Amino acid sequence: MHKERGEKRDFLPAFVRNLPSYGAREIVLEEGYGSGMGYSEDDYARISPVVRFGTYEECLSQEVVLVLRCPDEAAIRKVRKGSVLFSMLHYPTRPSRVALLRELGIDGVSLDAIVGDQNRRLVEDLNTVGWVGVRAAFEQLAKSYSCYYRAGRRPIRVTLIGAGSVGGFALRAATHYGDPNQRKQMVEEGKRGVEILVCDYDLSTDENYMLTRLEHTDILIDATYRRDPSVPVCENSWIGALPQHAVVLDLAADPYDFEVNPPLLKGLEGVPEGNLDQWVFMTDDPAYDRLDKRVNSKNRRIALSCNAWPGVAPKDSMRVYGKQVSRFMPFLLKKLPAELNATSGHYYERALARAYLQRWSP
Repeated sequence: MHKERGEKRDFLPAFVRNLPSYGAREIVLEEGYGSGMGYSEDDYARISPVVRFGTYEECLSQEVVLVLRCPDEAAIRKVRKGSVLFSMLHYPTRPSRVALLRELGIDGVSLDAIVGDQNRRLVEDLNTVGWVGVRAAFEQLAKSYSCYYRAGRRPIRVTLIGAGSVGGFALRAATHYGDPNQRKQMVEEGKRGVEILVCDYDLSTDENYMLTRLEHTDILIDATYRRDPSVPVCENSWIGALPQHAVVLDLAADPYDFEVNPPLLKGLEGVPEGNLDQWVFMTDDPAYDRLDKRVNSKNRRIALSCNAWPGVAPKDSMRVYGKQVSRFMPFLLKKLPAELNATSGHYYERALARAYLQRWSP
C-alpha cells in the first residue's frame, strides 16, 4: 500500500504479534509486507497462525483496514461499505477525501485526529519531522551559502514560523544544525552558531515585519497549523525578499487542492509538493512546471517539502507509530466506531472516539 517508491514503512512484526490478543481473528498482510525495511514474509508468518498474505485488493476488502498513510482514491473505492479505514486521513486539509469516505459509507478513523483530553495528538512522530527536515535544510544551505564553513562568518539565521509541537522540535534541531555531530564539529572549529527567530502565526501576517526579517534569513521554516489553509503563511512575493542562497523548508506539508472552494494552498506559496522519492527542489526543477497554473511560483529558492518526513527513517518511525497505535487496537477491534464512547472511563477509548469521521466537523 505504498504511495511511492521511497515509502518503505509497514508496521513491524512486534506490532503484528500483539493483534490477536487485541481481538484480531485473521490478519491479512499485503504480499511483500515489510520488505522495504528488510523483513521477510516469514518474519511475520511465524508470529501467529492467524497471519496470512494476500493481494492488495484482499487487504482492502477486510473489515478493518489499517495503513499508516491513506490510500489514493482508487484504492479507497475498493474498501467495503461499513468497513473501517484506520489511517492518516487528515480531515481538515483533505475535504475531498472526507466527502468520498462519507459518500462510500466507509467508517474513517483518522490516526492524526486522535487527541487526548488536553487536545494533544497521541499518534505522531513530530520529533522526527522536525529533526529530519531541519537536517536536510542545513545540508542544502551548506552547499548554497559560500560562507557556511568560513571562519568568522556571522551566525546562521533561521526564521521559524509556528510555535506548536512541530515548531518546538524544529527549534531544538536548528540549534544543532539538524545534526548534533555537525554542531560538535562547528563548535570545535570555532564557528559561530545559529540564531533562530520564532515567529508566531499571528505575527506572520504583518507584511512589513516579515519582509524585513526575510531579507536576513538563511533558512525559512513553516511549522504552522493554519486555521484557514486557503491562506498562505508566506505569499510567494515575500519569498523574493530572501537572499539568493536561502533555503525554504516546508514542515507543515499541507497540499494544494483546487477542487474545493476556496482552494487550499501551501503555507509557503509556490513550493512544490514533495514526497519520499523527492523532497529537495532546486529553482529550475521541473516540479515547478507541474504545479497548477493558479499557484504563484515566480519567486523561488531552494525548497524542501515532503508529505511524510518521518518516512526518511522508516524503522525508527514505525517503532514510534507501532507503540502509539497499539494502545487503540483493543478498542477498535472489539467495537464498531459508532459504538466508541467519547465519555468513556477509558482514556484511549475517548481519544479514539473523537477521531471517528462521523463525529468530526470542520
